[in-house]
Formats: sequence, structure tokens, C-alpha cells
Amino acid sequence: MSDFMQASHVFLDNPATTVEEALTFLSEKAVELGIADDAASVLDAYHKREEEGSTGMVNGFSIPHAKSTAINKAAVIVVKYAGEIEDWETMDEEKISCAISLLVPGAEAGTTHLKLLSKVAVMLMQEDFRETVKASSDAEEIAALINANLEDDEDEL
Repeated sequence: MSDFMQASHVFLDNPATTVEEALTFLSEKAVELGIADDAASVLDAYHKREEEGSTGMVNGFSIPHAKSTAINKAAVIVVKYAGEIEDWETMDEEKISCAISLLVPGAEAGTTHLKLLSKVAVMLMQEDFRETVKASSDAEEIAALINANLEDDEDEL
């Protein structure tokens, strides 16, 4: 599990300024990284999830997630934005500065997806986690921090 989150899946200073730009970037990167086969299908899955309710959380973080048969393996992509995403609705009305995106194959929607979502939600409740991610400009450090938190409980993904 210690290599689930890879530094190559962390993107810093992304220029996106809208939710649509952010989700499009995530969809395209999923294909480039070999996580998914079809960016349009992944983007559609992100849109369907956002229609259910915004994935904007608190303290500048969002957790966009996609479940699709176009996704080959469960993965996490982290994007820190150069500015802020102002049109992403959040629980505290703060602008989004970082997305922790979950990508899950359709067949694992009720298992891996829920475990990942639960673990990321717990991470975001920890002030030291949030502050470290916000302050870091080191993809290796961010990936290692997420891996350490994914390993904190005994359930494997």
C-alpha cells in the first residue's frame, strides 16, 4: 500500500480557474497516467457526481471522484492550483486551492471507492495534514503523506 499514491500523480501550480477546467485536467491526466482509457467517460463520471452535490469540502479542499468502467485501476490524483477555483461550491464558502481526486473502476464502486473516500475525508479532518499539503511544493512529500495516512488503518484498498 505504501506506493498506492505516486509523486507522478501530484500536480503543482495548475492554472485551472473553474470547476470545468479542473475536472477536464483530471480526466485527461487519468488517461495520460494509464489510470483510464477514455477522458470523455471519466469527465462524464465527474460531472455525474458533481450533479449529486458539490465535492467541494472545507478549508480549500475538494474531493472530486469518478467511478467508471473506463477507469482501469483505483488511483488518487492531487492537484494544487496556482490560484483558486472560485466556482466550486464548498461547505464553508472558501475557494478551492487543492483537489484530492479519487478514480475508481466501476466494478469497485461500493468497495474501494467507499474506503478511499472515507480515508481521504479523515485526512482532511486533520489540521496538520491540511496545512502540510497546502504548504508543500514537493510532490514526493505530498504522495508520502497520503500513503502514510492510507496505511493508518489495517484495511487494504
